[in-house]
Amino acid sequence: MELALKLYRAMSWIVGIALLVLTYATIRDWINHQPAWAQIVSPIHGILYMIYLITVINLYLKFKPSIGRLVLMVCAGFVPTLAFFVEHSTIKKFEGQIEATDGVSSAS
Repeated sequence: MELALKLYRAMSWIVGIALLVLTYATIRDWINHQPAWAQIVSPIHGILYMIYLITVINLYLKFKPSIGRLVLMVCAGFVPTLAFFVEHSTIKKFEGQIEATDGVSSAS
């Protein structure tokens, strides 16, 4: 389970940064009236987002969070800066679940 959290954390940061780069490129291209950078960055972010969704599905299958948490994790990949906040709260929540289950299993 800890590997799933590490993969999610890494992909969350990678996709969050890629989305910030895409946002910057889109604004830059819009100001310059030349869609050059966004056309390069957009497919890269798309591929990274699909990999990110695989890590989200993996976490969902392992930890069974609420549907609201799942929707928030999915939206984090396409709302600028949201990925960083969602990643932080999600990791804390799931690490708490791991600690709780470890405490229960060691007490038995």
